[in-house]
Amino acid sequence: MIAKSHAPNPEHSAEGGYLDGQLLVAMPVMEDERFARSVIYVCAHSAEGAMGIIVNRPAGSINFPELLVQLEIIDKADQIKLPENAESMRVLKGGPVETGRGFVLHSSDFFIKDATLPIDDGICLTATVDILKAIAKGAGPKRAILALGYAGWAPGQLENEIQENGWLHCAADPDLIFGNDIEDKYSRALLKIGIEPGMLSNEAGHA
Repeated sequence: MIAKSHAPNPEHSAEGGYLDGQLLVAMPVMEDERFARSVIYVCAHSAEGAMGIIVNRPAGSINFPELLVQLEIIDKADQIKLPENAESMRVLKGGPVETGRGFVLHSSDFFIKDATLPIDDGICLTATVDILKAIAKGAGPKRAILALGYAGWAPGQLENEIQENGWLHCAADPDLIFGNDIEDKYSRALLKIGIEPGMLSNEAGHA
Protein backbone atom coordinates (compact mmCIF):
# COMPACT_ATOMS: atom_id res chain seq x y z
CA MET A 1 0.00 0.00 0.00
CA ILE A 2 1.31 3.43 -0.91
CA ALA A 3 2.22 5.80 1.88
CA LYS A 4 -0.11 8.75 2.09
CA SER A 5 1.13 11.91 0.43
CA HIS A 6 -0.43 15.23 -0.44
CA ALA A 7 -3.04 15.05 -3.18
CA PRO A 8 -1.70 16.48 -6.43
CA ASN A 9 -4.87 18.56 -6.70
CA PRO A 10 -6.14 19.03 -3.15
CA GLU A 11 -9.18 21.14 -3.99
CA HIS A 12 -10.54 18.25 -6.04
CA SER A 13 -10.26 15.71 -3.23
CA ALA A 14 -12.60 15.58 -0.29
CA GLU A 15 -11.39 18.01 2.35
CA GLY A 16 -7.94 17.95 0.74
CA GLY A 17 -7.18 14.39 1.78
CA TYR A 18 -7.73 10.77 0.93
CA LEU A 19 -10.67 8.70 2.09
CA ASP A 20 -9.11 5.40 3.25
CA GLY A 21 -11.24 4.01 6.06
CA GLN A 22 -14.23 6.25 5.23
CA LEU A 23 -17.67 5.33 3.94
CA LEU A 24 -18.87 6.55 0.56
CA VAL A 25 -22.64 6.95 0.30
CA ALA A 26 -24.20 7.19 -3.17
CA MET A 27 -26.34 10.26 -3.80
CA PRO A 28 -29.97 9.33 -4.66
CA VAL A 29 -29.39 10.78 -8.15
CA MET A 30 -26.65 8.20 -8.85
CA GLU A 31 -27.54 6.84 -12.30
CA ASP A 32 -25.00 4.01 -12.45
CA GLU A 33 -27.08 0.95 -11.47
CA ARG A 34 -23.98 -0.83 -10.17
CA PHE A 35 -23.67 1.78 -7.42
CA ALA A 36 -27.20 3.13 -6.90
CA ARG A 37 -28.05 3.38 -3.17
CA SER A 38 -24.71 1.83 -2.28
CA VAL A 39 -22.60 2.27 0.84
CA ILE A 40 -18.91 1.59 0.15
CA TYR A 41 -16.09 1.15 2.64
CA VAL A 42 -12.95 2.67 1.11
CA CYS A 43 -10.02 0.29 1.63
CA ALA A 44 -7.37 2.29 -0.25
CA HIS A 45 -7.28 5.77 -1.77
CA SER A 46 -4.18 7.50 -3.12
CA ALA A 47 -2.96 9.45 -6.14
CA GLU A 48 -2.99 6.11 -7.97
CA GLY A 49 -6.73 5.58 -7.56
CA ALA A 50 -9.13 4.02 -5.07
CA MET A 51 -10.56 0.65 -4.10
CA GLY A 52 -13.54 -0.13 -1.88
CA ILE A 53 -16.10 -2.76 -0.89
CA ILE A 54 -19.87 -2.29 -1.18
CA VAL A 55 -21.27 -3.28 2.24
CA ASN A 56 -25.03 -3.16 1.58
CA ARG A 57 -25.67 -5.38 -1.43
CA PRO A 58 -26.44 -9.09 -0.82
CA ALA A 59 -24.94 -11.56 -3.29
CA GLY A 60 -28.30 -13.16 -4.06
CA SER A 61 -29.09 -16.70 -3.06
CA ILE A 62 -25.61 -17.98 -2.15
CA ASN A 63 -24.74 -18.21 1.52
CA PHE A 64 -21.39 -18.62 3.25
CA PRO A 65 -21.66 -22.37 4.06
CA GLU A 66 -22.52 -23.13 0.42
CA LEU A 67 -19.57 -21.05 -0.72
CA LEU A 68 -17.23 -23.02 1.57
CA VAL A 69 -18.48 -26.23 -0.08
CA GLN A 70 -18.03 -24.78 -3.59
CA LEU A 71 -14.45 -23.77 -2.76
CA GLU A 72 -13.83 -27.27 -1.33
CA ILE A 73 -12.89 -25.81 2.06
CA ILE A 74 -15.42 -28.10 3.73
CA ASP A 75 -17.38 -31.18 2.64
CA LYS A 76 -21.11 -30.80 2.10
CA ALA A 77 -21.75 -33.06 5.09
CA ASP A 78 -19.81 -30.68 7.35
CA GLN A 79 -22.09 -27.70 6.70
CA ILE A 80 -24.17 -28.52 9.76
CA LYS A 81 -21.08 -28.50 12.01
CA LEU A 82 -20.00 -24.94 11.24
CA PRO A 83 -19.58 -22.44 14.10
CA GLU A 84 -22.34 -19.87 14.49
CA ASN A 85 -20.40 -16.91 13.08
CA ALA A 86 -19.68 -18.92 9.91
CA GLU A 87 -23.35 -19.93 9.62
CA SER A 88 -24.52 -16.33 9.86
CA MET A 89 -21.77 -14.61 7.84
CA ARG A 90 -23.17 -12.50 5.02
CA VAL A 91 -22.00 -12.84 1.42
CA LEU A 92 -22.18 -9.52 -0.43
CA LYS A 93 -21.62 -8.16 -3.92
CA GLY A 94 -18.54 -6.09 -3.20
CA GLY A 95 -18.43 -4.38 -6.59
CA PRO A 96 -18.14 -4.96 -10.34
CA VAL A 97 -14.38 -5.72 -10.47
CA GLU A 98 -13.06 -9.30 -10.05
CA THR A 99 -16.47 -10.65 -9.05
CA GLY A 100 -15.14 -14.21 -8.82
CA ARG A 101 -12.74 -13.27 -6.05
CA GLY A 102 -13.56 -13.05 -2.36
CA PHE A 103 -12.54 -10.16 -0.10
CA VAL A 104 -13.11 -10.38 3.65
CA LEU A 105 -13.54 -7.15 5.61
CA HIS A 106 -13.05 -7.99 9.26
CA SER A 107 -12.26 -6.82 12.76
CA SER A 108 -8.58 -6.49 13.68
CA ASP A 109 -8.59 -9.44 16.08
CA PHE A 110 -7.44 -11.64 13.16
CA PHE A 111 -4.24 -11.12 11.16
CA ILE A 112 -2.29 -13.13 8.58
CA LYS A 113 1.26 -11.90 8.01
CA ASP A 114 1.79 -10.58 4.46
CA ALA A 115 -1.89 -11.14 3.61
CA THR A 116 -3.95 -8.92 5.91
CA LEU A 117 -4.10 -5.19 5.17
CA PRO A 118 -4.91 -3.04 8.22
CA ILE A 119 -7.03 -0.15 7.00
CA ASP A 120 -8.33 2.01 9.81
CA ASP A 121 -9.92 2.00 13.23
CA GLY A 122 -9.79 -1.73 13.89
CA ILE A 123 -10.85 -2.81 10.38
CA CYS A 124 -8.74 -5.01 8.09
CA LEU A 125 -9.00 -6.61 4.64
CA THR A 126 -7.84 -10.14 3.83
CA ALA A 127 -8.28 -11.71 0.40
CA THR A 128 -6.76 -15.18 0.82
CA VAL A 129 -8.54 -18.49 1.28
CA ASP A 130 -6.79 -18.94 4.66
CA ILE A 131 -9.20 -16.57 6.38
CA LEU A 132 -12.17 -18.58 5.07
CA LYS A 133 -10.61 -21.76 6.46
CA ALA A 134 -10.08 -20.03 9.82
CA ILE A 135 -13.71 -18.85 9.94
CA ALA A 136 -14.91 -22.38 9.09
CA LYS A 137 -12.92 -23.71 12.07
CA GLY A 138 -14.20 -21.02 14.44
CA ALA A 139 -10.75 -19.41 14.59
CA GLY A 140 -11.51 -16.37 12.43
CA PRO A 141 -12.25 -12.73 13.32
CA LYS A 142 -15.11 -11.84 15.63
CA ARG A 143 -16.82 -9.69 12.96
CA ALA A 144 -16.53 -10.15 9.21
CA ILE A 145 -18.30 -9.93 5.88
CA LEU A 146 -17.32 -11.69 2.68
CA ALA A 147 -17.61 -9.63 -0.50
CA LEU A 148 -17.39 -11.00 -4.02
CA GLY A 149 -15.62 -8.39 -6.14
CA TYR A 150 -14.77 -4.78 -5.36
CA ALA A 151 -15.26 -1.25 -6.64
CA GLY A 152 -12.27 0.45 -8.25
CA TRP A 153 -11.50 3.97 -9.47
CA ALA A 154 -8.72 5.21 -11.75
CA PRO A 155 -6.43 8.09 -10.60
CA GLY A 156 -8.54 11.18 -9.93
CA GLN A 157 -11.82 9.46 -10.86
CA LEU A 158 -13.27 9.26 -7.36
CA GLU A 159 -12.35 12.90 -6.65
CA ASN A 160 -14.17 13.92 -9.84
CA GLU A 161 -17.26 11.87 -8.95
CA ILE A 162 -17.38 13.48 -5.50
CA GLN A 163 -16.98 16.92 -7.04
CA GLU A 164 -19.89 16.16 -9.39
CA ASN A 165 -22.06 15.24 -6.37
CA GLY A 166 -22.07 11.52 -7.05
CA TRP A 167 -21.00 10.62 -3.51
CA LEU A 168 -21.25 11.80 0.06
CA HIS A 169 -18.79 10.49 2.64
CA CYS A 170 -18.60 10.03 6.38
CA ALA A 171 -16.53 8.32 9.05
CA ALA A 172 -16.77 4.54 9.07
CA ASP A 173 -18.95 2.80 11.61
CA PRO A 174 -18.36 -0.92 12.39
CA ASP A 175 -22.11 -1.50 12.74
CA LEU A 176 -22.71 -0.04 9.28
CA ILE A 177 -19.99 -2.28 7.86
CA PHE A 178 -20.71 -5.55 9.67
CA GLY A 179 -24.37 -5.23 10.70
CA ASN A 180 -26.96 -7.70 9.43
CA ASP A 181 -29.53 -5.01 8.62
CA ILE A 182 -28.27 -4.73 5.04
CA GLU A 183 -31.48 -3.16 3.69
CA ASP A 184 -31.29 -0.31 6.24
CA LYS A 185 -27.61 0.57 5.81
CA TYR A 186 -28.20 3.18 3.10
CA SER A 187 -30.73 5.21 5.07
CA ARG A 188 -28.66 4.82 8.26
CA ALA A 189 -25.57 6.12 6.46
CA LEU A 190 -27.49 9.17 5.20
CA LEU A 191 -28.73 9.84 8.74
CA LYS A 192 -25.15 9.57 10.01
CA ILE A 193 -24.23 12.37 7.59
CA GLY A 194 -27.21 14.34 8.89
CA ILE A 195 -29.57 13.85 5.98
CA GLU A 196 -33.12 12.54 6.24
CA PRO A 197 -33.37 9.98 3.40
CA GLY A 198 -36.75 11.36 2.32
CA MET A 199 -35.33 14.86 1.86
CA LEU A 200 -33.00 13.68 -0.91
CA SER A 201 -35.12 10.99 -2.49
CA ASN A 202 -35.88 11.40 -6.16
CA GLU A 203 -37.99 8.28 -6.34
CA ALA A 204 -41.26 7.06 -4.94
CA GLY A 205 -40.92 5.19 -1.67
CA HIS A 206 -41.06 5.58 2.07
CA ALA A 207 -39.20 8.48 3.58
